[in-house]
Amino acid sequence: MVTRDSTSRNSTGPERRDLGYAPTRDVLIRSGLETLTEQGFAATGLDALLRRATVPKGSFYHYFESKADFGREVMKAYDAFFCRKLDRALTNEKLAPSDRIRAFVEDAKAGMAKYDYTRGCLIGNFSQEVEALPHDYRAALNEIMKGWQEKVARCLKLAQRDGEITGSADCEGLAEFFWIGWEGAVATTGWPFRSARWYW
Repeated sequence: MVTRDSTSRNSTGPERRDLGYAPTRDVLIRSGLETLTEQGFAATGLDALLRRATVPKGSFYHYFESKADFGREVMKAYDAFFCRKLDRALTNEKLAPSDRIRAFVEDAKAGMAKYDYTRGCLIGNFSQEVEALPHDYRAALNEIMKGWQEKVARCLKLAQRDGEITGSADCEGLAEFFWIGWEGAVATTGWPFRSARWYW
């Protein structure tokens, strides 16, 4: 039984040094977030992921039943991270609603530029390979995307209330369109974000 993270003290990997003495499960989740946003699910081997995290395979199976189980937990962690990013921008009452959406876009662009556009969107990556993923992933991905769309739709309704967009606009439809465009752009290796300007 693993009672304490015994691997972090002897680790020399850069990711582990950044985390200090973080619990092993947290190290694995973070390594999964990094690797799966770069490579996707099918292309990521468990052995390579464990080498990156500098965690032995026995510790992995203490926390996760399988790679599929691990992927589910990484999806949850990514959704929580991304919802915080969205909420930080879209609920900022110092900005007009349309400017909140622009603020989210700029923040996300900066995050991708930080890693030289090598990391995509985990949900977008998984969606592209969903036919090869465990069958329950599709529903989970749909629920996550629905949640993101609802956040943008609420912000658009505020913009509608304030007269920034026409009262006849379909905010739910626009939010869905926003995410279709967003995921499509991210999937093209991030190049549109280097000089993109966004208009509302």
